[in-house]
Amino acid sequence: MIESGYILRPANPLFIGASLLGALLLNFLPLGNSPWVPDWVLICIVFWTIYQPRKVGVVWAFCLGLVMDIHSATLLGQHALMYPIIAYFGINWQRRVLGFSRPEQSLHLLPLFLAASIWPLIVQWIASGEIPFWAWTSLFSGFIEAALWPIAVWILLAPQRRPTDVDLNRPL
Repeated sequence: MIESGYILRPANPLFIGASLLGALLLNFLPLGNSPWVPDWVLICIVFWTIYQPRKVGVVWAFCLGLVMDIHSATLLGQHALMYPIIAYFGINWQRRVLGFSRPEQSLHLLPLFLAASIWPLIVQWIASGEIPFWAWTSLFSGFIEAALWPIAVWILLAPQRRPTDVDLNRPL
């Protein structure tokens, strides 16, 4: 929040839950395994673990990962293991990431998003012993998630930027 100058209001737990549910519903859309479709739950988990690590953590990431595993009919644990690991790194990188501007944050988080894109390939390789050549196109989603990071931050911080009451005599 260095460049914004806003003093943010506390995050509403209902909004946190609604944003995670909305991201889950976006992941449920029947868009197939297209390489340009980002993992909305992953973006939301990374955002909330960086901006509200006491409210959303590894347990929430694990539960959402189980729901995604059941929905996508992948190996049980593919998302349930990946989301908590990414959430752990999000919590650990919180202070470092918040010091950067939005584009720098997205570059700093690019390795996390790429690791999340590579994880299904690793699981598939371990399970079947082979990786199809076209599977490497899934790395595009990591770059798209990093490119969507500034927009996601702007959208998810919007309710916290509103003033509680407008007072023209008070600058904050």
